[in-house]
Amino acid sequence: MLRTALRNVLAHKARLMMTALAVLLGVAFVAGTLIFSDTVGEAVKNASAKSLKDVAVSVQAISDPDAPGTEEKDGKRATALDQSLADRIRELPGVRSVRSDVTGSATLAGKDDQPIGNGWQNRAVNYQPGKDGQDSRYPLAQGRGPAAENEMALAESTAKAAGYKIGDTVRFATDGPVLKKKLVGIVATDDPQVTAGGSLALFDTATAQKLYLHPGQFDELVVTATPGADQQALTMKVRELLPKGRAEATSGSELAAEQTRMIAQQNSALSKTLLTFAAIALFVGVFIIANTFTMLISQRSREIALLRAVGASRRQVVRSVLAEAGLLGLISSVAGFALGTGIAVGLRAVLNANGAGFPDGPVIISPTTVLSALGVGVVVTVLAAWLPSRKAAKIAPVEALSTVEAPPAMRSLVLRNTIGAVITGLGVAVMLWVSTLASGDDLPIAMLGSALTLTGVIILAPLLSRPLVALAGAVTTRLFGVGGKLAKENALRNPRRTAATASALMIGLTLITGMTVVGNSAQVGMDKMAATGLTADYKIETSTYVGLDPDLSEKVAKVPGVEATVPFRGAGFTVDGGSGTGQGGDGGYGYVRGTDLSQIGEVAQLTFRKGSLEAVRAPGGMAVSESGAKEHGWQVGDTVNAEFFDKQKEKLKIAAVYADNTTIGDAFADMALVTPHLEQVKNDELLVKATDGGSEALVKEIRHALGDSPLLKIQNHDDLRKENAGQIDTVVNMVYGLLGMAVIIAVVGVVNTLAMSVFERTREIGMLRAIGLARSGIKQMVRLESVVISLFGAVLGIGVGIFLAWAGGSMVGSSFPTYEMVLPWGRLGLFLLIALVVGVLAALWPARRAARLNMLEAVGAQ
Repeated sequence: MLRTALRNVLAHKARLMMTALAVLLGVAFVAGTLIFSDTVGEAVKNASAKSLKDVAVSVQAISDPDAPGTEEKDGKRATALDQSLADRIRELPGVRSVRSDVTGSATLAGKDDQPIGNGWQNRAVNYQPGKDGQDSRYPLAQGRGPAAENEMALAESTAKAAGYKIGDTVRFATDGPVLKKKLVGIVATDDPQVTAGGSLALFDTATAQKLYLHPGQFDELVVTATPGADQQALTMKVRELLPKGRAEATSGSELAAEQTRMIAQQNSALSKTLLTFAAIALFVGVFIIANTFTMLISQRSREIALLRAVGASRRQVVRSVLAEAGLLGLISSVAGFALGTGIAVGLRAVLNANGAGFPDGPVIISPTTVLSALGVGVVVTVLAAWLPSRKAAKIAPVEALSTVEAPPAMRSLVLRNTIGAVITGLGVAVMLWVSTLASGDDLPIAMLGSALTLTGVIILAPLLSRPLVALAGAVTTRLFGVGGKLAKENALRNPRRTAATASALMIGLTLITGMTVVGNSAQVGMDKMAATGLTADYKIETSTYVGLDPDLSEKVAKVPGVEATVPFRGAGFTVDGGSGTGQGGDGGYGYVRGTDLSQIGEVAQLTFRKGSLEAVRAPGGMAVSESGAKEHGWQVGDTVNAEFFDKQKEKLKIAAVYADNTTIGDAFADMALVTPHLEQVKNDELLVKATDGGSEALVKEIRHALGDSPLLKIQNHDDLRKENAGQIDTVVNMVYGLLGMAVIIAVVGVVNTLAMSVFERTREIGMLRAIGLARSGIKQMVRLESVVISLFGAVLGIGVGIFLAWAGGSMVGSSFPTYEMVLPWGRLGLFLLIALVVGVLAALWPARRAARLNMLEAVGAQ
C-alpha cells in the first residue's frame, strides 16, 4: 500500500502540483514569519547587547515634578546628577570609568527647509571624546567631534537625509527659536531610534547642558567596571550615594534583561499578526487540498475498488491516502520552507527600505522553526485528506465491475445544510449583539461571531450555490448561448465541489472586504472629525508637541492676510463630586482648554445647547461638551470642586453646554482660568483664520514670521485629513498585501478544480466536439464555468464582509463619534472585477487542455 501511495504521487504529478503549491505558499508564510521574527529579534538583541557591553551600572535622573529644583523658571530640566556625584562614583572600588550623558531633542531643517526625522525620535546627545580625541560610542566617519559652542556633529543617515556636508551651517531647533551651528563631524551609530527614521545631533558637553539642562548637570551616568568586579555589589554601592527620590541605579544585567523582554514583546505583536495571516492562508489551502483529494479519489474509484477486491482493508486504504497526503505535504513543506527563508530576508529589506531601521545580522533558522513549519504543512495536508480518505475506504469491491462513466451517487445535503444553518444563525445572532456594543474590549466576542458566521456560510455554500450560480448562468446563457448554458450546468453538477472551490476565494474576499469597509468608514469618520467645527484655515503646533511660545500668536497676527489667531492651552484637574443645583458630578478627571473667548467664534463653529459664550466669560466659568456633561452628570449652573494638577483647588461653574466639537475638545474656558495652573506657560496649538482662505504664499509668510523653525507644523484641512488617512491606509494596505496570498491560493484552487473537472469530463468533451462544438466553444465553456465559480465566491465574500463590517463597526465607532459605515462602491466593484479576472486567468490552462483533446480518443476514453 505504501508503494501504491508513492506510485499515485508520481503518476499524478501535474494534478498534485497545484495542491502542492497551496501547501507551499502557506508554509512559506509560516516559515518566513518565524525566521523573520527570530532574525530581527536576535539582531536587535545583539545591537542592544553591544550598546550595553561595558555598562556595569546605569544611573538615571528621576523626573519628579514635586521635587524641588527639578525644573526652573527658564523651563530647562534640573537633575540631581552633577559632576560631584560623578566624581564620587568614580572613586568607588571596582569602577573603571564614568560616562556622563546629556540627552535631548533637536529637529533639523534640511537643505530644502523641510524638517528631518519623525519628531519624537530626533535625538541629541553630548559628544564625549576620550584620550584619543574620539567618542568610542559614536565613531567618526568624517571630520572631527564638536569642541566649541558653535559646532555640532550629525549621524551619517541624518546628514545624508538633510543634504549636509562637513563645513555646512546646520539649522535646527530644540523647543525655542532656530539655532545655527557649523557641521564639523559625521559619526556612525547603530542606535535603533536613529536607524528607524529618527535623527541624531551631537554637541560638546557644555553646549548640550546649556541647551537642555544646566551647567554641570547630566541625565545619565554610565558606570564601567574593572575586570572581575561584582556588578550587583557595585550597583548597591552606587545606590548608597544617590539622593533619595532623585535618581536610580540599575545594573547592566538588569538593563539587558529588560531590553530583551521589550524586544520579545515588540516582536511578538508583529509575529502574531503575520502568523494570523499565515493561518488564514493555510485555512484557505485546506479547501483546495480536500477538494483535490476528493476528486482524485473519485477518479480512482475503480482502482481503489480493485485494491479492496484483492484483499486491501479499509484501514489500509485510509493509510494509503493519508501516506500520499503526508508525502505531498512533506515535499511541499520543504519547498515552502526554502521560499519562506527568502521571504524573511526580503521582508526585512523591504521594511528597512521604508524606514523600519532593523539592524544587520545573520539569518536565524532555529530547529523549532524548521520543525514548526514542516510540521504545520504535513499536518494540514493530512488533516485535509482525512475525510476524502474515509470516503475512499467506503468504496465497495463490487464497484470495480462498474463502468467509470457512471456518475457517483450524490449525497444528501440535508444534514450539512441543517448544521450550516445552525452555525450561521448563531454567528449572525452574536454579530447582531456585537452591533449593539460600543467597546473595543469586546473584540474577542466579535472575532468569535465572525468566525461562526464565516464557517456557517462555508458549510451552506453548496445550498447557496444553486440560486446564485443559476442566476449567473442565466446571464451567461443569454450572452454566450450554448457555451454559457453548459458552463452553468457544469458548475451546478457538483455543488459540493463548486462550493469548496468558491469558498477559498470567499474567505480572502470576506476579510479584504471587511477591512476595506471598516477602513473606508473610519477614514470618512476621521475626516469629519478633523473638520467638525473647524472654521480656521490653519492649525499650528510643534512636531514634538513641546508647545508654542505665547509670543508667536502676536507675530502670526501681524502677518498680512491673517484675520484672526486663537491660541489654546490646557490644564487637567480632578473632580471630587462637586456641588450645586443640578447633578454635581460623579468625580473623575477633566481637562479644560483655555482660549481667547473674544475670537473663538472666528476659528470654530460652536452650537450651544444651553447657556452662552457670554456666561463663560464670568470668573470661574467653563463650557462643557454634551458628551462631557453626560459623562460627569453636569448641568448648567452646577459648581464643580476641581483640583488642578498643580494641587490648586478652584470652584468651576458650568456656564454652558455645547454640541460635541473635536476642535475645541470636552471643555473650554477663558485663558485667565487655565494659565495660573501651568508650570510652564505655552500654547498647545494656534488656530489661524485667513482673510482669503489661505494660500501657499501665506504659509511661507507665517513660517518666516515664526523664524522658519523646523519644529513647526502648519497644516490646512487637507493636511489634517492626510495625516489621519496615513495611519489607516498603512494598516489597510498591509492587510491587502498579506491577504493577497490567500487570494493567490484561491486562484490555485480554481485552476486545480477546473483541470480535474476537464479530466473527469474527457468523454463528454469528446462528444461535444463530435456533435459540432468547436475548440473555441470548448474554451469558452471552461472559461465561463471558471468565471461563474469565481463570481459566486466573490459575491459571497463581499456580502459576508459587508455584514461583518457593519456589525463590528460599533466597536470602531466607540473611538470617535463621527464614525459611520460608508460603502466604498468603487473598491467593491474592483473586487468583483478582480474575481472576474481570476476566473479568466484560472481557466487559461484547463481550457487550452480541454480544447486540445483528441476527439476520437476522448470519445473512447474509459
